[in-house]
Amino acid sequence: MIQSMTGFGKHIVQLPSKKITIELKSLNSKSLDINARLPQIYREKELELRKMIAGALERGKVDFNLYVEITGEETTSEVNQGVVRNYMDQLANIVNGDDIKLLEMALRMPDTLKTDKDDIDEEEYKSIIEAMNEALSRIVEFRNEEGKVLEEDFVARLNNLNDLLEKVNTMDPERLGTVRERLEKAVADLKVELDANRFEQELIYYLEKYDITEEKVRLANHLKYFESTLNSDDSNGKKLGFISQEIGREINTIGSKANYAPMQQLVVQMKDELEKIKEQMLNVL
Repeated sequence: MIQSMTGFGKHIVQLPSKKITIELKSLNSKSLDINARLPQIYREKELELRKMIAGALERGKVDFNLYVEITGEETTSEVNQGVVRNYMDQLANIVNGDDIKLLEMALRMPDTLKTDKDDIDEEEYKSIIEAMNEALSRIVEFRNEEGKVLEEDFVARLNNLNDLLEKVNTMDPERLGTVRERLEKAVADLKVELDANRFEQELIYYLEKYDITEEKVRLANHLKYFESTLNSDDSNGKKLGFISQEIGREINTIGSKANYAPMQQLVVQMKDELEKIKEQMLNVL
């Protein structure tokens, strides 16, 4: 089962005097890239929280936000009076207003609050860990749902590729016959006498150069391998990417050897289906 790298998870925990919100959003990326935003007091726990995210999400560009809203009377913050007065003095030189208005504006400025609390409460941090686990669970669930949508699209594309390959198999004898007729006509137009046995040997040599039997067999095997990998227990985005490259290589070789317009049209359709697979592959974990 594949998993998308696109996801969102959120969980809110209500404590006696504050509300803590954890949000996780992820997008596709070649590696794990975590952008963390959290209050200064929790910075000492950032590495631990990052490890939790890495363990659950593995890969992707992840935005992690931790918000704290004071909801009760208890608070560890105090007004930084000196900073507030300084802001009010500066604002008074810029705008006209009474002290109440200036105070309201000053309190919106940075560093107007200071905290005397240096240590994180253990029970509070325990609640944060529980909230983080819940948010991670939700984003993984979101990724799994997105993965199901991607899987359905891949299956449809694989079916189309298999149908096109079957058409190539059906058309191949007709193609070789047409190529043979074309070569025979080209020689006949020369109006020269040729040794029949030698001509037949040369004709077989050129037809072998146009033979695509090996490419058809390898392409069929790659499509089966892609399907079995798609149905495996783990999400193997990188592995599926490598297989799709091999699929593309065989399709290109068939196109270069075809030398027959109807088959080359099938090859173009196969390339189109594969390109759509590769576009979606960028989102697979």
